[in-house]
This record gives sequence, C-alpha cells and structure tokens, in this order.
Amino acid sequence: MWGKRDDMLVHERDPFNAEPPRAALAGRRTTPPDTFYSRNHGPVPDLDPAAWRLTVDGLVEHPLDLSPADLRERFDEHEVAATLQCAGNRRAGLAEVRAIPGEDPWGPGATSTARWTGVRLADVLAAAGLRPEAAHIEFAAPDVSRLAVPPQPYGGSITVDKALRPEVLLAWAMDGRPLPRVHGAPLRAVVPGWIGARSVKWLTRISARAEPSDNYFQATAYRVLPPDADPAQAGPDDGIPLGPIVVNCDILRPDDGARVPSGPTEVTGYALAGGDRTVARVDVSADGGRSWTQAALDDGDSPWTWRHWRTTLDLPAGEAEIIARAWDSAGAVQPESPVHLWNPKGYANTSWARIRLTCT
Repeated sequence: MWGKRDDMLVHERDPFNAEPPRAALAGRRTTPPDTFYSRNHGPVPDLDPAAWRLTVDGLVEHPLDLSPADLRERFDEHEVAATLQCAGNRRAGLAEVRAIPGEDPWGPGATSTARWTGVRLADVLAAAGLRPEAAHIEFAAPDVSRLAVPPQPYGGSITVDKALRPEVLLAWAMDGRPLPRVHGAPLRAVVPGWIGARSVKWLTRISARAEPSDNYFQATAYRVLPPDADPAQAGPDDGIPLGPIVVNCDILRPDDGARVPSGPTEVTGYALAGGDRTVARVDVSADGGRSWTQAALDDGDSPWTWRHWRTTLDLPAGEAEIIARAWDSAGAVQPESPVHLWNPKGYANTSWARIRLTCT
C-alpha cells in the first residue's frame, strides 16, 4: 500500500498510518521511501502539480502566488538531511502503563531520515516582505481530518524565529527523487528538530501571523495534557504545546523478544535530540542500570539527523533485559520510567529504551 514494504506495521489504513519494523531502520543513515514511516490525519489528497499553487499571505508586504516553476526559478535550491519523528513515537510503551484509547500504538519506527531538497522558507518569506509584528508562520494543507469536530483541513504553525532558520525547507524531493504523494507531493514543509506534525505536507498556503495557528492540530491536538485530563473535553490552549522534540533513543537490533546465542552480542540503535541540541552520549546496560557501557556513535549526516550507535554486551544464558538512554548536548538525559511520563494522548515517550531477550 502506498509503495511501502510488505512488513510495515500498519496501524490504520484510512487514514494511512504505518511504521517499519525496528530492524528495518538498523544501520541506515537515511530511510528509503518504502520504509519511511507515514503519519496522516485524513485521506491522502491527490493534487495536480500543473494546477497547484502556493499562496503566501498574512502579515507580509507582498503576498505571493507561486507555481512549482516559480519556486525553482526565483529561489536558490538547498538540501538538508533531517530526521522526522512523530510526537507519538514509542507510544506503545506508555500504553503499557495505562490504556490510551483512540490513539495508534506507535513503536520506535515512527522516526525516519531523508535528504530533503527544496527552497528555504526564509527566502520565500523575505520575498514576501515579512512584517515586524509577525511572530508565527502558519502552514495550511487540503487534507481534511475527521479528528477535528467539525472536520477541518490539517494545519499548524511554527515560530518566526524557527521559520527563518536556514535548515527549514519547503521541499519537493526526498533522497534526490520527487516527493511521493503519501509524503506530501508536490510540496511539504520540513522543520528539523521539531515534531513531525509541524512538517506539514501538501502545502497550499503559508500565512504570517501575530499568534499561533488556531487550527485544531495546533491549538488543541499535539499538546501534553495532565494525567487526569479528558482529551475529549480539552479545548484550545489546554496543556503544553509540542514543538522542539526531546532527546530520545531506542534499540533497533536485536529485536524485542528475540532469541540470541549467549556470549558477545552486538546491540545497535538510534538516538535523536531536538531543537538546537545534539546527541552527546548513549549508555547501554544489561543489569538494570547498575552498570553502563558507553556506546559508539556515528557522526550523523547533519545536526538535524539521528545518530546510530552500537556496542557489544557479554550476555549469559537465560532471560535478559537491555536498556539504553541518551544524553544531549545540554546534559539532559532520558528519564528512567514511562510511568512518570504518561499522558492521555500518549505523546513524548522519552523514557529509557528496553528490549527483552532469551539467550541460549
């Protein structure tokens, strides 16, 4: 479905929401389009590139109406390697603490990396003449979601400070090929370091505003509610809005529940830090955190991509639990337990990664 590999873990077919098995991400600095996770809130729109236009309006001096040719001819092309991560990544771990009704049980595969090609959002906003009172940049798309009541098209916003950063793109290609339809063709936003929900697909409008977007997916959804809150009763501005992601990691190989020979066992995974922070260290333990082994980290392809890590542990015969935790460049570390992170929407599970093995 949608050109994805046969072993994708499909959480929903309409809207299409799927992630790869964890082992499919192991050892890959970038994620092939057939493996890249897919998060959608409504039916995937079918836009005619020949008729598609991008409107830039709001608090700007010179509103723009741009065709695909306009974007390519008027603005310099740039490429950014960036990892996107769903705010619900690793939700399954929170659901083990307490049920999260109505939300997909994402594992660690709602995280993927590509090289994105397009133009800088900052260049487009400069051409439009961004006014000083603009503090937020809103993205609008045509995919209508029934998660909002009444149903409404998807949208969201980012701060002007982030929008003007050189890494934020309006992208038409991933890994040197045109965007697949399911990943936002003909144009999508790519906002490195922020939750994937802000990298809005199928862009049709960009608006400069004094306040954040009032779209349901900015004002009401993608907010961390208190544990005792009822999501069905949550209104605009309740909870903590999600933007920059928090340091996170997971184990990709061996798979959770695998049987492996006892003795030296290679353990690999990914780590990702959001905002302007980078991954500084990953620790791995096979004795419940009493002792830790520091994993070797690859360099990553840019400040905005995950870093893959690996280490070798000497595992005795029997049952084993492997845990991993990441530290970022500000000294922040993942918390130990998902119990302390549980929230009614199941966002931002950044607790220690855990897998259980049988060693023979």
